[in-house]
Amino acid sequence: MTLTKTSLIGFACLSLFLTGCASSLKGDTYSRDEAKQVQTVKFGVVEDARFVVIEGTKTPIGTVAGAAVGGIAGSGVGNGTGAKIATVIGAVAGGLAGSAAEEQLTKSQGIELVVRLENNQIISVVQAYEEDSPFHIGDKVRVLQLNGSTRIAKMHNSHYNKPY
Repeated sequence: MTLTKTSLIGFACLSLFLTGCASSLKGDTYSRDEAKQVQTVKFGVVEDARFVVIEGTKTPIGTVAGAAVGGIAGSGVGNGTGAKIATVIGAVAGGLAGSAAEEQLTKSQGIELVVRLENNQIISVVQAYEEDSPFHIGDKVRVLQLNGSTRIAKMHNSHYNKPY
């Protein structure tokens, strides 16, 4: 019973760590550092869109948390030298499992958008897919660039119209 409680606590901690580390890749979400920064804005039209997978994060957190849980679980097996060996094996297996779990839990659905800019240049940007605000071919969009990062946002009004 202790092993089950320990595993549950470990995986709960791992989940909390992973959700805390997840950064948003959505077109309408900004980090605190990006707020109040001047961005370069270009306008264009979506030429093509396709779903892609954005791989999960690979930080030491998943590995360390998994190793800790695996080591604790392994230490409860046997006595003496057997317990020490089981602890090491548990820690290694837990570290591998934690790393894989982190990557799996943090991967996300993305969308690759091919945009024709007003100057006829064609660009492609991958960002998180937003189910509540999907892109369609022909959508007018803004291409926002800041510190080497690019995002695409839908236009709700033509930029030629008066401001809203």
